[in-house]
Amino acid sequence: DKATDPSTPEENWECIQRFCDQVNADTEGPSLAPRLLAHKIQSPQEMEALHALTVLETCVNNCGERFHSEIAKFRFLNELIKVLSPKYYGTWSSEKVKSRVTEVIFSWTVWFPQEVKIRDAYQMLKKQGIVKEDPKLPEDKILPPPSPRPQNSIFDTDEEKSKLLARLLKSNHPEDLQAANRLIKSMIKEEQEKSAKVSRRVNTVSEVSENVKRMDELLENYKRQELSKCDQETLQTLFERSEKLRPLLFRLASETVDDDEALAEILQANDRLTQALRQYRQVVAS
Repeated sequence: DKATDPSTPEENWECIQRFCDQVNADTEGPSLAPRLLAHKIQSPQEMEALHALTVLETCVNNCGERFHSEIAKFRFLNELIKVLSPKYYGTWSSEKVKSRVTEVIFSWTVWFPQEVKIRDAYQMLKKQGIVKEDPKLPEDKILPPPSPRPQNSIFDTDEEKSKLLARLLKSNHPEDLQAANRLIKSMIKEEQEKSAKVSRRVNTVSEVSENVKRMDELLENYKRQELSKCDQETLQTLFERSEKLRPLLFRLASETVDDDEALAEILQANDRLTQALRQYRQVVAS
């Protein structure tokens, strides 16, 4: 209530920070906070709604992945959409509040490209004509990357860029803040590409492991002539999928030359897969 008090024209940053701290400290914080904020964002008092949006954006930057997963659910996104939709509160919500809500949702499509529901919600608003065009995010509004950052983040490992960013952020010149924002965006993109590669590797190695394990079980039953027709089809499908996974492993290996541990994991997965394919050909052919 204090952080969103409509009687104070300026943001109460002490209360906003305390609210974020409470979200992080309370086990139920990340699931309860979005509900409280949605109620305040839908307030008929413009200042209360605007303060609540500031609190929401601050939470996004300070309250971690559990908070991010809550705001990316349709349950919460629908509460924001109600502020814009003429079927709900859009007829009496102020233009300033609606503009901020649109900006917030659009900025999340940029910062959380992996969250499909956010993108779908925003596209629906455009399709219905509620949002006519993408808002222009102000260049001098620094949008820090979502926290917490993964280990070995580019923000930690690229010392040169991190020093440049720190210097630009300390500046009072608008052009330096614009340069800092562009640098953050490029670093975030690099971070996302790196994260996508890791995710691809983990998922592929995991799929190989599951396929090999299941194929081994089915081949044992095949040798004993205890395999049903359905299981034979499953075995055939696993074999075909495993053949397609091999070139994918080779590509992942070529992308992972700078990480010895990850490369070893890929090569081990490839060995297990090769053995399973060889075993299939020997057993089924014979």
